[in-house]
Amino acid sequence: MNRINHLFETKTSGILSLYFCAGHPTLDSAPEIIRTLASKGIDMIEIGIPFSDPMADGPVIQDAATRALRNGMTLRTLFKQLDGIRQTVGIPLILMGYLNPIYQFGYGRFFAECKRTGIDGVIIPDLPIDDYLQDVKPLADSCDLRVIMLITPETSDERIKFIDEHTSGFVYMVSSAAVTGTQREFNAAKQAYFNHVNSLRLRNKRLIGFGISNRRTLSAALDNASGAIIGSRFVQLLEQYGNPSDACDALLDALKK
Repeated sequence: MNRINHLFETKTSGILSLYFCAGHPTLDSAPEIIRTLASKGIDMIEIGIPFSDPMADGPVIQDAATRALRNGMTLRTLFKQLDGIRQTVGIPLILMGYLNPIYQFGYGRFFAECKRTGIDGVIIPDLPIDDYLQDVKPLADSCDLRVIMLITPETSDERIKFIDEHTSGFVYMVSSAAVTGTQREFNAAKQAYFNHVNSLRLRNKRLIGFGISNRRTLSAALDNASGAIIGSRFVQLLEQYGNPSDACDALLDALKK
């Protein structure tokens, strides 16, 4: 069974997924970050593929992507770094990146490398739904990979239900239509959005991401979905501490406050 599906079958609530950008803070830091987070009890990891124009990301992740590219990170390098990662890491791993680098790498080659290195799913925020159905889904299915789609407060019910019908794994609920970043709390409008999506009784489980950085936002996410995704705050802490162990400890401590 795909590890993402297995996670959601065995843990129905309180799932915590962390995002980092491959190649940041150093070119070769990805394997250490993955192993450290897995050892700290993180449930799932999203590995960012750096891109020069990350339209859905705020300044923290944009800066991390810029540094990663300057450090020399490429998809080919990342897949080399992921060789053997499954010898020590059992939790789900997801690659998150924009369409251009993946398209340039080649869909077939990309998904073959994902399968070879033990990746369980991919998130491609700017992937058109028609391209997903025609070109990406058949390749992903053949490699037992899950393609995770994002929804926002502005996504229509029709599209949400379409995504739910044609994907497997989980639905990524973006907390707002803005870019990634931290927030102190989720307002009434965001709570209404969470309630509405829950009322649709989707087949797939949901994780909430964008803006989670403290106990209040984490609690709101856990109350309205199967778990939370944290990116910008962890990337900030990686920059601050320079090593994943201290950064993860600091994040887990901040989520209690």
